[in-house]
Amino acid sequence: MAANNKVNQTGRNRILVSGAEQALENFKYEIANELGLDYSGDKGNLTSRQNGYVGGLMVRKMIAQAESQMAGLGGGANNQV
Repeated sequence: MAANNKVNQTGRNRILVSGAEQALENFKYEIANELGLDYSGDKGNLTSRQNGYVGGLMVRKMIAQAESQMAGLGGGANNQV
């Protein structure tokens, strides 16, 4: 693994594009807000299911955006899933 890749606490996930950390963090809070979850405090107060919803919806939206871009449809981050 390259020395400049950031690794989370479990060591499984890493940011592949440098500089994307803040955008992904903002996206996580945006998704949590859409789901009506308070992500501003201690995330230990949320259930695994609630945290999973956030991650799952993030992945679905990123896949939809990538598919739209591949199809030549633009694919902004605000596309509906």
